[in-house]
Amino acid sequence: MKIGFDRRQFLAGSAGAMSMSLMPRSLWAAPGSAVPPPPVARVDVVHDTYFGESLSDPYRWMENDKDSEWLPFLKGQNAHSRAVLDALPTRAALLKRVQRLSGDTVSTSRVQRAGGLIFFTQRPLGADNFKLFVRQGTGGRDRVLVDPTRASGADGHVSLDWWRASPDGRHVVYGLSKNGSEDSTLHVLVVADGSELPEQITNTQAANPAWLDDGSGFFYNQLTGKVDTPERFLDSQARFHRLGTDPGTDPVLMKRGLVAGIDYDRIQAPYIATYPGSSHVVLLLSDVRPEARAFVAPLADAIAGRARWTPIASFEDEVTDVDLDGDDLYLLVNKGTPRGRLVKTSAAAPNLAAAAVVVPQGLFVIESTSRARDGLYLKIMDGGISRLQKLGKDGRVTDIALPFDGTIGALYTVAHEEGALMSITGWLTPAGIYSVDAGGRVVDTGITPKPAIDVSGYEAKRFFAAAKDGTKIPYTIIYRKGLKLDGSAPTWISAYGSYGLAAYTPAFAGRTLALVDAGAIVGYANVRGGGEYGREWHKAGQLANKPNTWRDLITVCEDLVAKKYTSPKHLAIGGRSAGGITVGRAMTERPDLFAAVIDGVGWSNPLRYVVEQNGYGEEPEWGAINDPAGFRALKSIDSYQSVKDGTAYPAVLLTTGVTDPRVAPFHVAKMAARLQAATDSGKPILLRVDFDAGHGMGSTRTQQDREAADTYAFLLWQLRG
Repeated sequence: MKIGFDRRQFLAGSAGAMSMSLMPRSLWAAPGSAVPPPPVARVDVVHDTYFGESLSDPYRWMENDKDSEWLPFLKGQNAHSRAVLDALPTRAALLKRVQRLSGDTVSTSRVQRAGGLIFFTQRPLGADNFKLFVRQGTGGRDRVLVDPTRASGADGHVSLDWWRASPDGRHVVYGLSKNGSEDSTLHVLVVADGSELPEQITNTQAANPAWLDDGSGFFYNQLTGKVDTPERFLDSQARFHRLGTDPGTDPVLMKRGLVAGIDYDRIQAPYIATYPGSSHVVLLLSDVRPEARAFVAPLADAIAGRARWTPIASFEDEVTDVDLDGDDLYLLVNKGTPRGRLVKTSAAAPNLAAAAVVVPQGLFVIESTSRARDGLYLKIMDGGISRLQKLGKDGRVTDIALPFDGTIGALYTVAHEEGALMSITGWLTPAGIYSVDAGGRVVDTGITPKPAIDVSGYEAKRFFAAAKDGTKIPYTIIYRKGLKLDGSAPTWISAYGSYGLAAYTPAFAGRTLALVDAGAIVGYANVRGGGEYGREWHKAGQLANKPNTWRDLITVCEDLVAKKYTSPKHLAIGGRSAGGITVGRAMTERPDLFAAVIDGVGWSNPLRYVVEQNGYGEEPEWGAINDPAGFRALKSIDSYQSVKDGTAYPAVLLTTGVTDPRVAPFHVAKMAARLQAATDSGKPILLRVDFDAGHGMGSTRTQQDREAADTYAFLLWQLRG
């Protein structure tokens, strides 16, 4: 399945010889600069045996963030990286251009209609952080409700993680966290005057609050595990909060062992979802999988804590979306129809096996549904391009023409109002919030002003590369018009390919235009493991099939070289989060194909998921370490264990944030140390650390601008040679 870690080479010689082999073979500096050397990581080898196979880990100590050498190592690595990056001659101009591009772009991340008001999260022109606004009707005046910048201080910044307005528009429940940690504290504000209710609830990361129709209270999920431990996301609870009451008295409505007959794993989180106008609620047991286990019960019984939950679907039924219209229960089912079919049954007596098919599987993927008074709006995925359809009250499905090919970020509807709001963006079309009326007319609402960025000089082109098994892998490249096809263009291709998410679909180029302006090609590969073509595409890059993901990226890069857009000495790959698996394994399998690699907050050492707070939730996607097949799958995706001494690795820029709750910083730190010790190419291995950031969700515009400038300067330094 993969070229495993060469244990014989790694373990050759005595302990002393091993320590010498793990020393950096060279130090790197930007031309003409005085650069402090990166600290050499302490070698303290730990041996693990899995099903008769022994693996060695020289930097296991980095998993303990209380180790006395941990912070000095991070600070020393970052000081070295900062000295190198700051000295690059292109960085200052790139940062200036990036700041102008991001500052000229207004970003809107979420919209909701409630009580005749429009609520939206937006980072205004030139602002550093997202704020929550409310608008009185179409064209009304905007008012700031939540500005996390006001709560920021010398000890770090505060971010708005999530929010939901009550159906009557009178209250908003929202979560704030510090320094990008996503460790939210729940707050409730009064919309009329912006005042805060006294109740606050901690441990509410991903609380997913669900309001009652009358706005008097909401269901929510609360974490119970200690922060920064493997127990953090285990045994969370579904609770109910009534406005004006003490949160300490909020009843626990679902937790493991509470309800007879409903047993589930510790990592599965219980969420109770409400549906406007319905007398029922749905209990969802959810983990990293796209599908959920679902139950239904009367709303009044759920609030009272006496619900008898009737099963709707198991994980094996592959139900990925649920909606309730009165007593009609709509389910989006992928089992047997990997692109999805929509079925209808009764909430009072659900029967998935006998459910009526109201929208059969089609050519494209049904991603989600959203209910309005005029019907169910269907968000469709066509290999990376979004489409929109509507199931009308007459049972007919109609196509709704979109203004351009792009990505629908989300659909926002109100059950008792016609039409929908949606966010949509394209590679060279800035994101906007558009309204869709009952007749299918799509109009820009103007909520997101268009930036003054001239895109006429750029071009976006889509191709398909043929994998060895014949599968066509879509990818897109963006470049300045007039590009010469002589193989000399600096090229950066990013990929993700996990969780069934269609990650790199059209999104306005924005900051990356600074890199394109410098003569580079920026591209995105829709590799298997994502959701561009439905569950089959996901499963083809999941568990034992995961090698398809990074080999698809290799295929795309080889296709670009064959088309003479670039060549290996000008080619870089990049990935973030689970995309770290993709780029890490592409690099370790084909180091000759790339001149540089960008590994952003990347998952590099998945065999050690058992010690990080987000670890156990990953098992359905990658495999469990206590199972032979799971171990083999995890080993196959472990970039850290795949690094070999004496290999000419590309230049690598790795990044992390010390408060990251999703990918523990030890992943990139161990990978950086291992690469620095193993490579004999003489090319730089840099570890960039942000001590006021996490996974990136709560990072400010300033933080994002600086990381972009560092990344682009590093790429141009390495790819222009």
